[in-house]
Amino acid sequence: MCYWKQWRYCRTKVRELTKLGTFLRTAISVGLSRKGPWRLSRTLATQSGMTNQWLRDQGLICLKDLWVNIHYPATAR
Repeated sequence: MCYWKQWRYCRTKVRELTKLGTFLRTAISVGLSRKGPWRLSRTLATQSGMTNQWLRDQGLICLKDLWVNIHYPATAR
């Protein structure tokens, strides 16, 4: 959602989604949509482009991985 708001303009949204591997037709339909950023962050176009691996490469942390490391440490296995 934060990246969606950061990209701001329709043209930028379409360009960035196509760079990430989303089909052009779906990128255009989502990029031109007037729905809110939270709703559009759950669409197929954004989730196929902005995968968890891509977000990890951007430097974001995964809360699930942190939770697993805290509750199931490697020494307890």
